[in-house]
Amino acid sequence: MGLLSRITSPSDVRALPQEKLDDLAAEVRDFLVEKVSTTGGHLGPNLGVVELTIALHRVFESPKDPLIFDTSHQSYVHKILTGRADKFDTLRQKGGLSGYTDRGESEHDWTESSHASAALSYADGMAKAFALTDQIDRKVVAVVGDGALTGGMCWEALNNIAADKTRNIVIVVNDNGRSYSPTIGGFANSLADLRTQPFYDKVMEQGKSTLNSMGWVGKRTFEVMHALKEGVKYHVIPTEMFPELNMKYVGPVDGHNIQALEHAFKYAKGYTGPIIIHCVTQKGRGYAPAENKTSDLMHSTGAIDPVTGVPLAKSQRSWTDVFTEELLEAGARRDDIVAITAAMAGPTGLAKFGEKFPDRLFDVGIAEQHATTSAAGLALGGLHPVVALYSTFMNRAFDQLLMDVGLLHLPVTLVLDRSGITGSDGASHNGVWDMSIAGIVPGMRLAAPRDDVRLRKQFNEAIEYENGPTIVRFPKGALVPVIDAVDTLDGGIDVIYRSDRANRAQSILIVSIGALAGECVAAAKKLEEEGLAVDVIDPGWAIPVSPVISELATSYDMVVTVEDGVIHGGVGSMIDTVCDENGVDTPVRIIAVPQKFLRHASRSEVLTDLGMDAEGIAESIRTWSGISAEEENTTASVHFLRATGSSGAKGSIFKD
Repeated sequence: MGLLSRITSPSDVRALPQEKLDDLAAEVRDFLVEKVSTTGGHLGPNLGVVELTIALHRVFESPKDPLIFDTSHQSYVHKILTGRADKFDTLRQKGGLSGYTDRGESEHDWTESSHASAALSYADGMAKAFALTDQIDRKVVAVVGDGALTGGMCWEALNNIAADKTRNIVIVVNDNGRSYSPTIGGFANSLADLRTQPFYDKVMEQGKSTLNSMGWVGKRTFEVMHALKEGVKYHVIPTEMFPELNMKYVGPVDGHNIQALEHAFKYAKGYTGPIIIHCVTQKGRGYAPAENKTSDLMHSTGAIDPVTGVPLAKSQRSWTDVFTEELLEAGARRDDIVAITAAMAGPTGLAKFGEKFPDRLFDVGIAEQHATTSAAGLALGGLHPVVALYSTFMNRAFDQLLMDVGLLHLPVTLVLDRSGITGSDGASHNGVWDMSIAGIVPGMRLAAPRDDVRLRKQFNEAIEYENGPTIVRFPKGALVPVIDAVDTLDGGIDVIYRSDRANRAQSILIVSIGALAGECVAAAKKLEEEGLAVDVIDPGWAIPVSPVISELATSYDMVVTVEDGVIHGGVGSMIDTVCDENGVDTPVRIIAVPQKFLRHASRSEVLTDLGMDAEGIAESIRTWSGISAEEENTTASVHFLRATGSSGAKGSIFKD
């Protein structure tokens, strides 16, 4: 690895002579392509911040000067330069490196959540803490993408940061014109103006005497300083971009010129008060397959051929593909169907809808709260909006879902992709909270399809419902085998497995919620062979709980619910409550995700560790039914604890 083999800490980066830095950057890019092509991960964003990250570590002294990466999917280079290069073969693998910053990995990592637009608020609080504890020699550096700056939380933070001119915060805007897809909105347009029409150059050339001839520019006062190096210029930030903030602004800086970046960062380090460094970078830089993939510049990729960038695994039809097809058909059928994306039209399946109906797709940027209330406005205007989000990102829009949509009983449909265990992206990407959140909203209806046939059916039922909000959730990845119903009961409840009850010691009813239906049926077959009578039902529409389930419960010795969501406030607990309210004393046992943050691993690995695969479900039921072997069974004990949500559950899947 040449130079890279000598980098074990930021001090090694600082010790390199200037003339070696471009060689280091080239080695880092080659290393990224080599490793990420094998493990998968966020390749494009990291290729774009190589020089930027090198310069940050040469000027600032991590961890004394905290480096906070917003979203942090672009932190791979930071990990390499802080001594973790030797672990990159384990990136996003069980027990290996996280795909985001992780406090358990290194003292150089300060945050863990991979949700966007939070870095500036962290920085604001940390800078205040340092000031109050007389650590005035420490700088807090927040690296935030232009896409994340479309999120309202950034602007709330900026409003506070600007209020104290002594606060030592360096805001590095990584401006590549992208979030996942091209960044949209007025702020993005302002940055683009700075990039492509640098009026500060006009000022430099024409002098201050010409300000009055420059229209609106002449109405503002600019502080013009000489360039420290070509591509680095200073002025007071235009009030059109950050109204009333009056924060010091430096840039645009060539984000791939290490010397220019160092000049800008050294200026920021010596400056008292908050300062913005605007760096223009190229996502996917230096790797032709990424640069040529215009849709997302290889934002995130699975295993690929490192030379061609072609995926190694054959593409499989996904849940998202099925949703896209149904949405297109609905859009052609109904003029009132509109769609909203929070900067992720491609990943959530809305891109083709936008191509066919460009006037009916609205990209609001990384702003889920706004997306939800804007959907409420569309519904008030007589349309039926479909808001497509990753499940985990709906969490931040709970207030809007409750008060702006639910309270008004508006016909808004949320389609939640990546629901349940997502796996390799770790704790903050798992979509396990949506059903608990949805259950709080009065009048909310939530469907958890077990396969693509039910997804098509339940999505269309959702958009036909006009008396309140609906949610349709489905997991990440390839489709699961279709499971046909053997019977359909009142309320649309499907019986998907029915065992022979003759001469059986106990009867068990499994209520399967969503895509784990196959695991539930497999568990039922195992248990039937062992002497239990086990039936499996799928309510389809999981929220609200159908009273038919409590009626069915009276005919069984035990009800077991299985759901790919958290146990606290989940569908299982709702079923237990309904049974209690109706005087049904059949015990309800719950198999669900425990109240823990989960470490990254594949979806199947996490489900197995949680006891939510077929064998784990069967073993939990054996334990509760008293048919397990007399001898101690450690695995079964752990399954039992996890299934009941006990804090005693343990294992490598849980974060410490």
